[in-house]
Amino acid sequence: MSNAYDLIVIGAGPGGYIAAIRAAQLGMKVAVVEREHLAGICSNWGCIPTKALLRTADVMHTATHAKDYGLTLEGSIKPDVKAIVARSRGIAARMNNGVGFLFKKNKVDIIWGEAKLTKPGEIVVGKSTKPVVQPQGPVPKNTLGEGTYTAKHIIVATGARPRALPGIEPDGKLIWTYFEAMKPEELPKSLLVMGSGAIGIEFASFYNAMGVDVTVVEIMTQVMPVEDAEISAFAKKQFEKQGIKIHLEAKVAKVEKGANSITATVEKKDGTSEKITADRMISAVGVQANIENIGLEAVGVKTERGFIVIDGYGKTNVPGIYAIGDVAGGPLLAHKAEHEAVVCVEKIAGLPNVHATDKGKIPGCTYCNPQVASVGLTEAKAKEQGRDIRVGRFSFAANGKAVALGEDQGMVKTIFDKKTGELLGAHMVGAEVTELIQGFVVAMNLETTEEDLMHTIFPHPTISETMKESVLDAYGRVLNA
Repeated sequence: MSNAYDLIVIGAGPGGYIAAIRAAQLGMKVAVVEREHLAGICSNWGCIPTKALLRTADVMHTATHAKDYGLTLEGSIKPDVKAIVARSRGIAARMNNGVGFLFKKNKVDIIWGEAKLTKPGEIVVGKSTKPVVQPQGPVPKNTLGEGTYTAKHIIVATGARPRALPGIEPDGKLIWTYFEAMKPEELPKSLLVMGSGAIGIEFASFYNAMGVDVTVVEIMTQVMPVEDAEISAFAKKQFEKQGIKIHLEAKVAKVEKGANSITATVEKKDGTSEKITADRMISAVGVQANIENIGLEAVGVKTERGFIVIDGYGKTNVPGIYAIGDVAGGPLLAHKAEHEAVVCVEKIAGLPNVHATDKGKIPGCTYCNPQVASVGLTEAKAKEQGRDIRVGRFSFAANGKAVALGEDQGMVKTIFDKKTGELLGAHMVGAEVTELIQGFVVAMNLETTEEDLMHTIFPHPTISETMKESVLDAYGRVLNA
């Protein structure tokens, strides 16, 4: 078999495998290099298995509130951590196998090992070394191995890994990353979560639902710092009602390890400090791109602040070399990687009317309880840009479906340009908003105005009606509040 390809993709995560499949659909001869897991962090250790855990948390929450629905459950409800983890890992394995099937179906070659760029159009694949941060998956059947491979185009899609703070490095026993947090051998009685981004707050939500005493420490002024401040404040109140303790504008300055616990020194904005002891700690202070040891320097690929620099089509400064997904910068989201993959490959293929990735229209979702979802500008960002805006809000408490479901704690917030009626941003907190947000994403992509949304018929009774009511509220026409 020839080692020459039209396209080689380094990394088989959500960006890499989508790039390979789309390229194969367009008639290219394609290979993917992977050293750990098909489907990447997302399906194996991130997006998918964490949602399996959070589904368990949802069921637990509903079961423990059975009386609210007129039901009586006999006996106590207890989490079986081994069964919970086994279900999550089984789902991850299923997704991993699914990507292998897609490669076979689309005639994409798999090269197993570690790739290094040696010059434009060429890589050398060596033996895979076991990563420190996670176990390796099984090597798929019929894969290619070590050697030199050439391609007209090479896409780097090597993803990212958990970031560690000096002196507070995860050890896999007392201080966890999301890898260990996803497969605990037993539930700790208490947990300290450092960082309240999507990863941190999702794990805080899961462990809290399992009965663990959870404390969150966040250095910024709000939980989920990228979200609209009003939505964040609403969510924080709900988290605290559930028993999660939250320290804002505070940082973990030092961690002392005991035999089976940690004690963190938490420094606060006012200069005071507090010692917090917990059985385990999760470090969720972000991720860093996997740019090391892949030959970027050798071929002259430009990086900035730890990420590969690209244009809206995934092109680097070196002809024939591209980058997509987390390795190419934020937002660090699987769906952003997938979209960049398609855009990059279709541009390589010379398809007409390929639109550059617009990061302003990428939705963000956090699957905590309550869920949080958003797209576009926050109110603060819109004002920073000097926009003259209209803001609409609508509460789940005034929505019949939400009340009937027992999920009346939520709200929708929409932001419009006062002059043009352009939808600038939409922000939601509450039940299933991660499913609802796509309605606003489609609206923004179609350049929908407030009039279009007002004249759209939303089905009744649905939670989606809150979306329309929020638009109506922005223009003084709200009907149900």
